[in-house]
Amino acid sequence: MRKSQLALVAGLMCLPVACEKYLDVNTNPNAPQTVAPNLYLAPMVHWLATSPQFDGRFVGHFTQEWYTSNAGAPGTTWGRMGYDPASDNGAQQWRDVYWTFGQNLVDMMAKSEAEQRWDLLGIGYVLKGWGWQVLTDMHGEIIIKEAIDPTRFSFDYDDQQFAYDETKRLLLLAITNLQRTDGNVDAAYVAKSDKMYNGDRTKWLKLAYGMLARDLNHYSNKASYNPDSVIAMVNKSFVSNPDDALFQYPATSTDLADYNFLGRSRNNITPYRQTRFVVNLMDGSQFGGAVDPRMSRMLDSAANGSYSGIDVAAGGTLPAQLPFNFFGYAGTAGLGLPGRYIFDDKSKVPVMTYSQLQFIKAEAALRKGDAATARTAYISGISSHIDFVNARYAELGQASAQISATDKAAFLANPNIVPAAGPTLSHIMSQKYIAQWGWGHNELWMDMRRYHYTDVDAASGTQVFRGFTVPTTLYVDNSGKVVQRIRPRYNSEYVWNVPALQAIGGLAPDYHTKPLWITLP
Repeated sequence: MRKSQLALVAGLMCLPVACEKYLDVNTNPNAPQTVAPNLYLAPMVHWLATSPQFDGRFVGHFTQEWYTSNAGAPGTTWGRMGYDPASDNGAQQWRDVYWTFGQNLVDMMAKSEAEQRWDLLGIGYVLKGWGWQVLTDMHGEIIIKEAIDPTRFSFDYDDQQFAYDETKRLLLLAITNLQRTDGNVDAAYVAKSDKMYNGDRTKWLKLAYGMLARDLNHYSNKASYNPDSVIAMVNKSFVSNPDDALFQYPATSTDLADYNFLGRSRNNITPYRQTRFVVNLMDGSQFGGAVDPRMSRMLDSAANGSYSGIDVAAGGTLPAQLPFNFFGYAGTAGLGLPGRYIFDDKSKVPVMTYSQLQFIKAEAALRKGDAATARTAYISGISSHIDFVNARYAELGQASAQISATDKAAFLANPNIVPAAGPTLSHIMSQKYIAQWGWGHNELWMDMRRYHYTDVDAASGTQVFRGFTVPTTLYVDNSGKVVQRIRPRYNSEYVWNVPALQAIGGLAPDYHTKPLWITLP
């Protein structure tokens, strides 16, 4: 085509009507340009449960839930309380809060409000509050005020106190909206994409109260900490295990996207093994010889039947008898075979559980000086978690693996587990660790940082997390300090938002060791 012909074509394109149509490249005549607000929800609920498990591969090394049996990273970085430079490892929740939720959540909430769908709007506030909570607990300072602003190319960080205030504000708005029954509140409409609670706003309301209880309990090192408020929120939340926020993975898609992230088919934790720390919490070493009946259901033995774990404090030293993988098989075996506990392809994975909340209540009550309430909640926390373990095996069709009522009663009657005078802080937090092991990485890590990993309970003289030992060799950039936060997501912040990072000290090699505001007095 000659230049004159090109010019003619270009001129025709830019006639007023033709130009408008030519540039309207985003209009698709075969698909809707707007969608109903409930259609936004399903992927966000999926990531609410799944995103923490992505990051849990790395956080679980900090908390010594597990450790890779392979040489190299993440053992040599995260296992030493460090990080992977120039990598997005440990920032999946960052990505999902800002991108997967991001504008999608803004649109869902705006449309829900316009259509007076208060139940869906309330769920939106739960998701938004959860997002700021987990991000600030993981990373400290985060971007809130300027987030989701399409006119900006750089974004300033907000301090953690603002993030906590904003989380509370959003969860209170969630509660207000989820209590409404007017307008177009419709469980069937929400249920079309709510794959966790099937549109039941009363359960979402309880989840909102539970998240608020968890948020308020994080203030334990602050003068403003109010245990009565924590207890009140727990009491308005889950009343038993059927209220648990559990996400089911159908495991039907050929790309494995709807398989449990912790299952063998996804192959995300196949080389991971339990640590000596968690084994010692359950084999009687830390509780006066009381062997936990959950140990044989949650952890894995070696081929000779013994229970052992990787010694994180000694740099990830493997035991003489390496335990089976979390699916119950030697080496990398188990693909296509039945799994165990929360590690099957179809296992339900929690967002929050009744057991977790009961331990939060027990801690708050003990801090208040109410030993009776602390004892009742503590027993309920252990008892309900044993039931949680049994439920997971029942769902897998493995009834023979369930803990018997007799063994459960004997464990709870053991004074080393439940002292007559009531539990100490060490009892509560160590048992809460067990109940959250394998899935509750965010809260578990926050618990450890609130107690500075190795704090001793002044009342009992026992370490709060019994037997936890910081790695002897810490990551090279730590300068001898323990990890306190994860650096912001590399490919968004260290590539595109460097000036804002510099303003909060995020370029320092040891930024990940800077204590969080919420853990300081």
